[in-house]
Amino acid sequence: MRNKLIATLLALPLLGLSMSAMAADATGRWKTIDDETGKVKSIVEIYKTTNGTLAGKVVELVNSDKGPNAVCDKCSGTNKNKPIKGMVILWNLKAQDATHWAGGTVLDPAKGKTYKSKIELQAGGNKLDMDGCISFICRTQTWVRE
Repeated sequence: MRNKLIATLLALPLLGLSMSAMAADATGRWKTIDDETGKVKSIVEIYKTTNGTLAGKVVELVNSDKGPNAVCDKCSGTNKNKPIKGMVILWNLKAQDATHWAGGTVLDPAKGKTYKSKIELQAGGNKLDMDGCISFICRTQTWVRE
């Protein structure tokens, strides 16, 4: 009995490490915060794809000028006039290290434009910086874990 207690106590720090590793995962639901207004715009679920990259889709619209059933009227191609809710807006992000993913693309449904993207998980795992870039010019949004 005493050996089991000692083994359990010794395992607690290891459990803490695995909990920290789980917190350093960008998958999950994120509140997108508009970098111009500071308001929550939507909830995006980031998930790992079958090829190991990260992608994200809109699961809820929170503050939209076009209402809760908005469509991507400024998009082109297959997203033209499709509902924004359920739309994949972030794709092909490849892990650079434990907290950085890059080489992806992000779609801004309000403008119908795509940008190069990268994300960085902040310390603690509850905030995510999402950069959308054209050439050397980037805009950063901070997303908050839901």
